[in-house]
Amino acid sequence: MNHEHTDFEHVEKHIAEILASTAPREERARAVAAEIHAAGNYRWVGIYDVTADAVSIVAYSGPGAPAYPTFARDRGLTGEVLRTGQTVVVGDVTSNAHYLTAFATTRSEMIVPVRADGEISGTIDVESERVDAFTHADRAALERVAQALAPLFSEARHKGPSTGP
Repeated sequence: MNHEHTDFEHVEKHIAEILASTAPREERARAVAAEIHAAGNYRWVGIYDVTADAVSIVAYSGPGAPAYPTFARDRGLTGEVLRTGQTVVVGDVTSNAHYLTAFATTRSEMIVPVRADGEISGTIDVESERVDAFTHADRAALERVAQALAPLFSEARHKGPSTGP
């Protein structure tokens, strides 16, 4: 896979436009996932809701639906994000005991927390088929996107969680 990173500045502006639209929440989330997917040349991107009980897919962009559309908050790399409150980057998922295998070809994964109303209310999950695929620039850009996504998750907290795509 040719993994050239792009200037996320343009993408961040486009994501702001998507989020400002009046489209339904799931449609906006799908559009954001597609923007991230294309911008980073990533293999798969998912956007998840985090509730008191579970983590559930809102939207994704990539070759297929996740193997675990809903899972317990303490499972997988997302569980680590929720325990630490920090972005988790794993350069080789085959050597990480917390990794939940979603796609057999995933080698690297990054999960970025999205905070709304002072709590982690969602995540951005980015996967690659390459070992050590994510750079510091990827992380910084996706953390900025996560900040921009906060209103999408605040909106869900006040209306209730998504039922998924």
